[in-house]
Amino acid sequence: MRNTQAVHSLFELSKSGRRAARLPVCDVPQQPSAETVPADWLADAPPPLPEIAEPDLVRHFTNLSTLNMSVDTHFYPLGSCTMKYNPKRNERLSALPGFADLHPYQPEDTLQGLLQLLFELQQMLGEIAGLPAVSLQPAAGAHGELTALMVAAAYFRDVGQRRTKVLAPDSAHGTNPASARMAGFETVTVRSTAGGAVDLDDLRGKLDERIAVFMITNPNTLGLFDGQVGQIADWVHARGGLIYLDGANMNAILGVTRPGDFGADMMHFNPHKTFSGPHGGGGPGAGPICVTEKLGAYLPAPVVACDGGRYRLDAERPKSIGRVRSFFGNVGVLIRAYCYLRTHGPEGLRAVAENAVLNANYLLSRVQHILPVPQGDRCMHEFVASAAALKKAKGVTAMDLAKRLLDEGFHAPTVYFPLTVPEAMMIEPTETESKETLDAFAAALWRLTEEEPEALHDAPHTTPVSRPDEVQAARKPVLRWNAD
Repeated sequence: MRNTQAVHSLFELSKSGRRAARLPVCDVPQQPSAETVPADWLADAPPPLPEIAEPDLVRHFTNLSTLNMSVDTHFYPLGSCTMKYNPKRNERLSALPGFADLHPYQPEDTLQGLLQLLFELQQMLGEIAGLPAVSLQPAAGAHGELTALMVAAAYFRDVGQRRTKVLAPDSAHGTNPASARMAGFETVTVRSTAGGAVDLDDLRGKLDERIAVFMITNPNTLGLFDGQVGQIADWVHARGGLIYLDGANMNAILGVTRPGDFGADMMHFNPHKTFSGPHGGGGPGAGPICVTEKLGAYLPAPVVACDGGRYRLDAERPKSIGRVRSFFGNVGVLIRAYCYLRTHGPEGLRAVAENAVLNANYLLSRVQHILPVPQGDRCMHEFVASAAALKKAKGVTAMDLAKRLLDEGFHAPTVYFPLTVPEAMMIEPTETESKETLDAFAAALWRLTEEEPEALHDAPHTTPVSRPDEVQAARKPVLRWNAD
């Protein structure tokens, strides 16, 4: 990797004896007793953390923040992850003292406002999904997947059926098979056709009495709506199985169609993507799940209920799988989702989906003459272009283009996913971007394909770090506790 400007770590800035704050003298015993903490659990000495004055500390993080590419500073066409602009109004509302200063152990009578908000959010999500029973507890989309599969497992145990298989298309998010395995199921992959839809012949051959759940992302990760989903649901239901919808791409169909209406029995939302929560930086997120009435009894407890105008936490649910997240879940993200939904209303949500699809198709029309889109000239909220021909002609890869786009002031799209498209570049403009921004992105992509290959192989040229070895970084993370 190459540094084009000095970026020092806190350890490099550290000087012995410097402090950002001075704590008062400790007025309680400092050494834990052997009764509370076993001696062999105690470190011999404190870790060698950096020592730095407050001005240097503030400047360090402020300067680092200016090096970031974020939704607030750059166009962020990160396919599948829906990195759209989120209104700051919802940030302010979620931070109001009436929300931020609450404590989860307060008596329910003092939490009526928050509980009403969460109850209404449950109702709105259930209506959008077409699935009436809702849990707000899961902390992320993948956590919602796992929770829903745990609900399915509890349901089958309760009705005395031993089902061991979860089917998922080869274009599914990687979290789908991972969640299935964590829930105790065997994962079986179903092929996709050349056009990106589920291969019905392959699916038919893998349906048997052991199937518990078929997991489908619709629209899928190729940005296509699989119109066979009703038939798939009929086949799976005829075998006694359930349909799980990965709701990662709900921003394409909000207010247009409901998963429950085309056969889904369970789904999760990503409110931190679809409904105005901040995304990236490690969280927090949220992953509420919606299920059919027959599965509602197995949802995590408690859920928010309303009796005669009073809101309460209903924990008396004998068939529940139990709590999957502390307290009420990640409430701050849920409040943002509530504000987003109340702001838009039903017609506004439909407009969100229509604009997301319009932007994606407009950008597809501008890009497909530069990079082919194997699945055709129409998409939903995103599309997958291929740099395979460019690689063959000039030796320029999808990664080269992605890194060079950073120099043009654009965050890179998702690359090399899905695996069914060679040299894949998954591009999602979202509904919040202007025509001018989309035109500028397409023009930049055109310029890059006309450049000499060497300029792209060495990109990016303007960032503090060029190309770290991402594989090595993932396999051998650096744990820096020693200043030497």
